[in-house]
Amino acid sequence: MMSTQDEHATQHDDHESHGGTSLYISVFIALCALTSLSFLTYFDFWRNVVPVGVSRVFMMGVSCTKAMLVITFFMHLKWEANWKWVLTIPASMMSIFLMLALVPDVGLRMQHASHERMIYGAEVPAVEVVAEEADGHDADGQAEQEHSPNNEAEH
Repeated sequence: MMSTQDEHATQHDDHESHGGTSLYISVFIALCALTSLSFLTYFDFWRNVVPVGVSRVFMMGVSCTKAMLVITFFMHLKWEANWKWVLTIPASMMSIFLMLALVPDVGLRMQHASHERMIYGAEVPAVEVVAEEADGHDADGQAEQEHSPNNEAEH
């Protein structure tokens, strides 16, 4: 049976074999740098220079890199046995398959919607809202009434 000191020493050795504190600080600094890069994309100077498509690809790359760092080092997958690939590869393939199957459906759902669905659906298309506001109607199609002290007294 191991004593408490032996267990603590074994845990300390395991932590050191995983790269030590300096590795975790380095990963933390890399995550901070990547977060600042993604934050830069919100500024006007970025939006004026970089096309939207390139900006989205850049943000996906930064997000995937950050996720990889967290999974690899903070979740200790770098030091796991090779059986992790038996679980990771099929799950990754399934997630890619689901994205390829569902993203077009979500993106195109309003293009093929019937008029009745457009009226009673939970989401009002932005074009319809702008047109109704220009006509003086609210989102329900009701004409807006001006509220004055005289109109409120009559109701």
